[in-house]
Amino acid sequence: MAENTQIFFTPKEIVTALLKQQGIHEGLWSLAVRFGIQAMNVGTGPDDLLPAAIVPVGGIGIQKAEAPNNLTVDAAVVNPRQE
Repeated sequence: MAENTQIFFTPKEIVTALLKQQGIHEGLWSLAVRFGIQAMNVGTGPDDLLPAAIVPVGGIGIQKAEAPNNLTVDAAVVNPRQE
């Protein structure tokens, strides 16, 4: 059997894991991704340069949401308080 070399998660799975890791038990939350942007000229040599954009991911986190939608997670449902 081949070894897994990549594992992907949905936005809701990531938010759920981060809510549990941070001990958050209430509120609607969604995934937040901070992008940067940098411009440069790229090509294989000085005669075929083209302007290009590089978009690095500067951070991944969670943010409070105002209303539920298909990307939000309810912390009270996925990480209820243990009493």
